[in-house]
Amino acid sequence: MGFQSTGFQNLGNWLARLARLDLTVFDDVKDEAAATAPALAVMLVASFAAGLGTWLWAVVEDQADKGELFLKATILGSIFQAALWLLWVYIVAMILSRLLGAGADMSRLIRTMGLAFAPMAISLLVLLSILSIPFAAVAIGATFLMTNAAIQASTDAEPRQVILANLAGFLVFAIVLGILSNVAEWHHQGGLAPGIFFFNLNV
Repeated sequence: MGFQSTGFQNLGNWLARLARLDLTVFDDVKDEAAATAPALAVMLVASFAAGLGTWLWAVVEDQADKGELFLKATILGSIFQAALWLLWVYIVAMILSRLLGAGADMSRLIRTMGLAFAPMAISLLVLLSILSIPFAAVAIGATFLMTNAAIQASTDAEPRQVILANLAGFLVFAIVLGILSNVAEWHHQGGLAPGIFFFNLNV
């Protein structure tokens, strides 16, 4: 318990440094075993924030069946997004280590890429209807850039290899969420996906 609490005690400092764009935070986190649980918590909270923002958008817009949307986009969508984030990390690790011959440790990547997922929480601001898509786009763009820095810090891969592996993992993440937005659609707006992925298929 004390081991895990040490990581959570440092979490505020890590997030503050990330907000200041102090990317050396990834160097500190990558080999810190106590950072694993906090990094996963950041990813889970950011995923939930994306789903919550989608539901709050429906509340602000006074849409019908908001309870159904909460279940689909906020609860299930957040769970699916978190699972696909793990797949994203796995793809990055496999491409770098198996295909490109770079040193890539899964535990290191989970710590750094989990922390780097924090900008996805910006998706909470999709509740502001007039700026829903811009805020959602900023969230996903900032997350991709941060994960790129996280991978660079936690592996010995060259920048070109990092971009290639991260893009491959992100594309799978985005494509599957795009498919899920077509599943169990809510009023033809979107389905089992939060944030920008929910709004992707607006008609």
